[in-house]
Amino acid sequence: MSISNEQAAELQPAIISYVKDLPNMCSLAGLACTILAIYFSIIGVFYAAMIGMIWAVAFDWADGLVARRMKGRTGNDRMFGGQLDLVIDIVSYGVAPAVLLLSYGGFAPILLPVAFVVLAASAIRLSYFSTYGLSDEAKYTGLALDNNNIILVSVFLLEGILPGGIFSVVLYVSALGLAVLNVSQIKTPKLSGNPRNVILLACYTLGITAIYAWKLL
Repeated sequence: MSISNEQAAELQPAIISYVKDLPNMCSLAGLACTILAIYFSIIGVFYAAMIGMIWAVAFDWADGLVARRMKGRTGNDRMFGGQLDLVIDIVSYGVAPAVLLLSYGGFAPILLPVAFVVLAASAIRLSYFSTYGLSDEAKYTGLALDNNNIILVSVFLLEGILPGGIFSVVLYVSALGLAVLNVSQIKTPKLSGNPRNVILLACYTLGITAIYAWKLL
């Protein structure tokens, strides 16, 4: 017996109902951290931006771990959560680093191609993963985008240690190198699915937060 269009529409949950799903709440918390990172990048408080960028990764990893441990989630819940992750990832790992690079260089027009390459690589990487998923060896094809933030916040520790001009070159070359790896054919493991790796990231996040908070003070 077929279901009419009216009945099918009634069975669809309200859009806002997905917000109360715990994994989606983690994803949105990560988005909030990304907004803070973008804001602090724009106004030039880069150490605070680094804290926002790494916490975005922490919440991103947490939502996957929570989702796998929760019972009773429907196929639509998982599909919606996956789509929400993809949309947030492009902001967290594409837009935020691009804004950081532009802001650190004083929004010089010459940096627009660098920002474009970083953002375009993240969009291509996510589109490829959305189409093909993991490889036969259950690995990512190309460097997963969350690694970009993890690495960039470490690279930024050199700011204030290296001379300004040299550090700028290191930062931009690192970002471009990561973009190349994002769209390459290398196989990388899915680190976020392992509880031990989540614990390691939590320790790394707390350590990075403490370092940059100290620098801010």
